[in-house]
Amino acid sequence: MLALTMGDPAGIGPEIARTAWQALRGSGPAFVLLADPALGGTPVACVDEARELFADALPVLPTTALSVPPVPGRPDPCNALAVTGSIAEAVRLATTGAVEGIVTGPIAKAVLKQAGFPHPGHTEYLAALTGRPGQAVMMLAGPSLRVVPVTIHVSLRRALDLLDADGIVRVARTTAAALRRDFGIRRPRLAIAGLNPHAGEDGHMGTEEDTLIRPAMRRLEADGLDLIGPMPPDTMFTPAARARYDAAICMYHDQALIPLKTLDMAQGVNVTLGLDLVRTSPDHGTAFDIAGRGVADPSSLIAALRMADSIARNRKAA
Repeated sequence: MLALTMGDPAGIGPEIARTAWQALRGSGPAFVLLADPALGGTPVACVDEARELFADALPVLPTTALSVPPVPGRPDPCNALAVTGSIAEAVRLATTGAVEGIVTGPIAKAVLKQAGFPHPGHTEYLAALTGRPGQAVMMLAGPSLRVVPVTIHVSLRRALDLLDADGIVRVARTTAAALRRDFGIRRPRLAIAGLNPHAGEDGHMGTEEDTLIRPAMRRLEADGLDLIGPMPPDTMFTPAARARYDAAICMYHDQALIPLKTLDMAQGVNVTLGLDLVRTSPDHGTAFDIAGRGVADPSSLIAALRMADSIARNRKAA
């Protein structure tokens, strides 16, 4: 059994939760939606009751109540506590063993910040809730590609300031461990992206490959990791290049997410690495522009639920 958080109630999270349940009610994996029952579904008192009900109705475990009725497409900071409360309860259920993993519905970071939410995004909030600040790593995974950015939810200018060899080493080590434990890959192959055009062109287009990336790679190779790179970012995502590695370590957010979303938008999944709990999320946002219209595609959420179930099973097997 998985726990699914509601996400922003004015976005597409609640409606794709319902359509995902319709798709999975017969085959699983089973999940319980953590939300105000006003969003729909059948209230339950506990996870065991949700498990028994899942084939017949979408089970909803009540969490922090909504402060105001949600209006599709019109997010309200007054409901921020309900959004974050759903996430906190999911973490509690996972850390106590009541559920095998959590899947998070899409949130609106700007809306939460208006209500005083101090974290840049889901990944950082989950790390804080689990007592692992600075340890969580974000992977985006799809059928064609897995990518892991070293710097995440900061401006590009700030990302360049934050990038260092220690960060590259930490992210790559965490990724390799997760590929072994969570994805069942015995000897992971990692591609390390360059930062600059043509991976610096021997220093003519930037020196970070020599001053940061290659020193980090030498440390990782001393661990016995299988690496290639620094690879020119403009060619490392071609079909031939992707066949050479299991995950790409990228230097900043868009370097990782643009190719992933181009290749696998409908099946892309956000996976949090480096934590003791299993967490995935659909690889899209709240889609306020189409919320409430009944046209939202649940494919990425379904993929996230299936991947969370797969990772939980792999961890048990390991």
